[in-house]
Amino acid sequence: MELMKERFAKLLLGEDMSGGGKGVSSALALSNAITNLAASVFGEQSRLEPMSLERKARWRKEIDWLLCVSDYIVEFVPSQQKSKDGANMEIMVTKQRTDLHMNIPALRKLDAMLIDCLDNFKDQNEFCYISKDADESEKGNTKRIDDKWWLPTPKVPPNGLSEMSRKFLQYQKDCVNQVLKAAMAINAQVLSEMEIPDNYIESLPKARNNEQNGRASLGDSIYRSITVEFFDPDQLLSTMDLSSEHKILDLKNRIEASIVIWKRKMHQKDGKSAWGSAVSLEKRELFEERAETILLILKQRFPGIPQSSLDISKIQYNRDVGQAVLESYSRILESLAFTVLSRIEDVLYADYVTQNPSDAACKRYALSEFSQNASPESFPSPKEENYPETPGSMTLSDFMGWGLDQGDAEAKKDSTGYSDEVSKDGEVKHNHMHKLANLVTNKKISYLENLGAMRSPTARH
Repeated sequence: MELMKERFAKLLLGEDMSGGGKGVSSALALSNAITNLAASVFGEQSRLEPMSLERKARWRKEIDWLLCVSDYIVEFVPSQQKSKDGANMEIMVTKQRTDLHMNIPALRKLDAMLIDCLDNFKDQNEFCYISKDADESEKGNTKRIDDKWWLPTPKVPPNGLSEMSRKFLQYQKDCVNQVLKAAMAINAQVLSEMEIPDNYIESLPKARNNEQNGRASLGDSIYRSITVEFFDPDQLLSTMDLSSEHKILDLKNRIEASIVIWKRKMHQKDGKSAWGSAVSLEKRELFEERAETILLILKQRFPGIPQSSLDISKIQYNRDVGQAVLESYSRILESLAFTVLSRIEDVLYADYVTQNPSDAACKRYALSEFSQNASPESFPSPKEENYPETPGSMTLSDFMGWGLDQGDAEAKKDSTGYSDEVSKDGEVKHNHMHKLANLVTNKKISYLENLGAMRSPTARH
C-alpha cells in the first residue's frame, strides 16, 4: 500500500516533488513510470533464464497499477434501452475507448508470452554462461571484444548443442520474433496517430526564403537520389554511410523531417502554401512515398536504434493518456523481445562457432557484435534448413486467437484491428534486406540495454 501511494503521488505531482505545479503532463508522467518500471525489472535480464519470483510478482503488480488508468478512459456509444412501457429508446452509454479495448489485451498477451519464453529455459542444462572475469582461454572463440563487457558469454558442449536443443532454441527464437514484430507494429501505429508537436515543426530546416523545405532537410545528395526518374531505394542506401548508430539515426531524422514537411505542404490550403512552386503536388506526393519506403527499410533493418527526434517529440508533448499507455507499454515489450532474441542468438552463435571453428567469417565477429548487428530474419542459424516445424507448435495468431474463420480479409488482420499492410511491408523490407546485407552497424542495442534508455525519453535527451 505504501508503494502504491508513492507511485500515484509521483503521477499526480507530474514528477515535481516540490508540489509547485511545474511537473510534466499526466501522459508523460505515466509513460515515464512504465519505462522506468520496465528498466528496473528487466534491465538485468542478461541470461536465458526465468525471472525470479520476486521480480515477476513485482512486475505484474506494478504494471497492473499503471495500466488500470486505461479502464477509465471511455467514449460514448449508442445503445438500446427498453422503457417501462415497452418502447425501445436509444441512449448513450460509456465504453472503454476502442484503441485501448483492442490493444491492451493484445499487449498483455505479448507480455505473458515473453515471460513464458524465459520460463521455458528453467530446466535447460546444455549451455551455461561464463563469467566476464573468466580466463580468455575458457571463453574460447566466443569471447567478447565489443563494449558489452558486462554481458556473460554462453558456453556450449565441445561438440555443440544436441539437435533437440537447437530445434528448441530455434522455436523460441521464432516465437519471440513474432512478439517483436507485433509490438513494433502496435508501437508504430500509436506513434503515427499522435499529433506532431508545434515545437518539432518549428525546428525543421528552412530554405533561403525562410520556408520549411524538404530539400533543406535531406541535403542535396539524398534529395537528388529520391527525386530521380528511376528511384531505387537499395541503390540509395548502398551509397549511404550507415557504419554507426549515430549516422543511421541522423538519416532517419532527416527523412522523417522531409516527410512531415511534404505532407504539410500537400494538405495546406491557405495562402502560405507554395502551390506555385516548381514541385507539383503529384511529384511531392511521389517523393513523400519514396521517403516512406526508405524509412520503412531502415526501421526493419535496424530495429534496435534509439527513437528518432520526431518520436521523442511526440512522446514528450503528447497529452493523450491512452496513447501514452499504449506507446510506452508496446515500446518496453519491443525492447524486452529484442533483448531475449539477442540472448537466444548469442547461444546459437556460440553453437555455430563450436561446430565451425575454422570458419573465417565467424572469427571476424565477436559474439555480441554478430548477434546484435544481424536482423532477426537475417541471422544465419546453424543448419537452419534442418529445422522442421516443431510438432504442435503454436503460432502468435493461435495464441492470441487471431483465427482464420472470418474470411480472407479478416484473417489478414491482427487483434489490434490493423490491416496486414505492416506484414506486407515487412515482406518487402525483408527482400530489401537481402540486398542490403553489406550494411551493418557497429552498435545496435535495445532500449533497456542502453543505460541512457533506462530514463524517460525526455531525460535521455
